[in-house]
Amino acid sequence: MPDRGFVKNALSKTETFFKELPQKNSFKIFVSVLVSVLIGLFAGLLILLIFNPRNSFRAFGGILAGAFGDPTSVLIGIGDWFYYATPILLTGLSVGFAFKTGLFNIGAAGQFMVGQYAALMVAFYGGGLGSFQWVAALAAGILAGALWGFIPGFFKAIFNVNEVITSIMFNYIGMYLTNLLIKSNLTVYNQARTETHKINTEAFLPKFGMDKILPGSRADIGFLIAILVAISMFIILNKTKFGFELKGVGYNRHASRYAGINEKKAIILSMAIAGALAALGGALKMIAPGAHNVGNTLTVEEMLAPEGFNGIPVALLGLSNPVGIIFSALFITYIQRGGFFVQSLVMIEIIDIIIGVIIYFSAFSLVIRLFFERRAQRKRTEAELEADELKPEGGEA
Repeated sequence: MPDRGFVKNALSKTETFFKELPQKNSFKIFVSVLVSVLIGLFAGLLILLIFNPRNSFRAFGGILAGAFGDPTSVLIGIGDWFYYATPILLTGLSVGFAFKTGLFNIGAAGQFMVGQYAALMVAFYGGGLGSFQWVAALAAGILAGALWGFIPGFFKAIFNVNEVITSIMFNYIGMYLTNLLIKSNLTVYNQARTETHKINTEAFLPKFGMDKILPGSRADIGFLIAILVAISMFIILNKTKFGFELKGVGYNRHASRYAGINEKKAIILSMAIAGALAALGGALKMIAPGAHNVGNTLTVEEMLAPEGFNGIPVALLGLSNPVGIIFSALFITYIQRGGFFVQSLVMIEIIDIIIGVIIYFSAFSLVIRLFFERRAQRKRTEAELEADELKPEGGEA
């Protein structure tokens, strides 16, 4: 028979926890994001009812089913969900990391593309590396992306050139440069199909048992790498002196300089790390084995990688928190997969509208948080007034 004192103590702690929960900042953030998501989904349902009332509820149900709505297999749907979430998770980390340090990295698309190209070159010419070829491909992608992020960071730190301008420019420089280099190399480029040849299977990412857990899917070790990187970024930003310095420069570079922090070095490193994160996403996508171990090709076209720009809403919805970005990447990919499966019923653009509305309202998450804070403050004030009224006149209760 349980001890009555123990049970009473446990109940008291539980009651205290739930009383204090609404006051916790993390809870307020969670509620504000949840409200944004629900508003976005409701707006999507309204749009479906207006433009396609016959199939609206069926399509909306498919969107909510997300990755679990894969007509082939639920396990395939889950594995593909992780696979498609990996690139935007890393580009989201790229944008979010830069934003946490006071910078806006809008160059993730270009960094993603140079990461793809660097990994592609190692995949074609690094056959002598054996089982380490995929590691070398990822390392090459990271270095290429770091360089592509370093340049805007350098101009920002030394000449105070706005990083938004330079990173946009380097998006297009990266796209045209990689296209030029690929087209001029017939060992890599398939002219008949305007895309690269298939890479050697030795350069593929290992499945790491994902093919056994989620058979038939595209899942591989890439998703696990992205999760580990996100956790590492969280630790760096919140638990290390280096992360404190980077965030300090983001809050106020002049005050940071006065405190002895090298703000120019911090800005350059922040953009270099952001570039490396986005490029890692490109490298992982390039050497992924895919569902049937046939690999991916890189289509040569004058279009920026959409994963780079999709990282912006992922970072915004995740409030630039690395852990939040994991969940926002999974959520956005989830409803995108749901929309893909029901595109025979509705236009796929509906999904983009839903995501846009969610991001729009998540931008007002601060307003939503303030609403809940003011409501809680009003309740506390009312409780204090009631307590004062119950006190006897001329003395304490």
